[in-house]
This record gives sequence, structure tokens and C-alpha cells, in this order.
Amino acid sequence: MGPDLLVEFGAADALLDAVRACRALGLRRLETFTPYPIRDVQEALALPRSRIPWLCLVGGLVGASLAYLAQWWMNGVAWPLNVGGRPLHSAPAFVPITFESGVLGAALGAVVSFLAFAGLPRLWHPVFEVEGFERASVDRFFLHVDAAEVDAPGLREALRRARALRIVEMQEGKR
Repeated sequence: MGPDLLVEFGAADALLDAVRACRALGLRRLETFTPYPIRDVQEALALPRSRIPWLCLVGGLVGASLAYLAQWWMNGVAWPLNVGGRPLHSAPAFVPITFESGVLGAALGAVVSFLAFAGLPRLWHPVFEVEGFERASVDRFFLHVDAAEVDAPGLREALRRARALRIVEMQEGKR
């Protein structure tokens, strides 16, 4: 297992060629840094479908359920108050709070799951130490290859054939 590689490209199509070459070599732990989203690169990386919508749904259901149960418990068990002979458990009266709590739970589920999957907040990453990496937000395209896959035969040659401008070896833990 060698050090991580950060490969710099001058054009999006070169990055796309490199990603396809790496995938053809069997590499799976790749990450790209580009100044704008590139749909073809996302497809070439073969990223799995996001689980955030499902966690958003779970957050919404949990929020709505907790709100409904809290209203039922407060109005029917803890402090029963007979108002004009109406039943203590009146579902239509619970709908607005249940709905709003469901929306709040869904939003919290989406935000928390996004932060968890993105690994945020992350204040430092080894790529930040590479000179010139700040151009990833301007006009350069970078491909990060995980150390576990760097020793793949033919990797460096495939990256050079894909018009890599430079290949930087990063030491894990160096700060």
C-alpha cells in the first residue's frame, strides 16, 4: 500500500478519461475535485444512489409520530380536559402539529444525514496541503486515488495517457 495520489488535469475530458481508465483497472475508491459539477464524471465514478431521501422519510415519520403521541398523551392521559363533551382523543385537532413536526423531522433527517455522509464538518484533508490544489475551485480538475489502490499495475501509465499534468504522492497523516 503506497501513499494516496492526487492527479491534476487541465481539462474535464482528461479527468473523465482518467476516471474511466481507473475504473477499467478495477479501482473503486476514487474522488474528484472539479470547479463545477460534471455529469459524465459522476456517471463514470458509478456512485451509488443516495440514501438521504430514505433517511429524510424516516426523519419525517419519526417527527410526525412523536408529535402525535405527545399530543395524545398530553390531552388524553396526563391532563384530560373534557371540553363540551368532545372525546379526549380527537385526531383532526392533532393534524397541524403532526404535519409541522413531520416536516421538521424530515428536514433535520436530511441535514444530519447529508453532513454524516459528506464527512462534515471536516476542517482538514490531506489534499489541502498540495500546492496548487486551490485551483480546483477555479480551472483545474483533480483525481484522488486512495492509497489502498495506488499499487494497481498500470495506474501511473494510464494516468499519463489521460493527459495528467502532474501526479502528487500524499502522505497520510502529514499535516
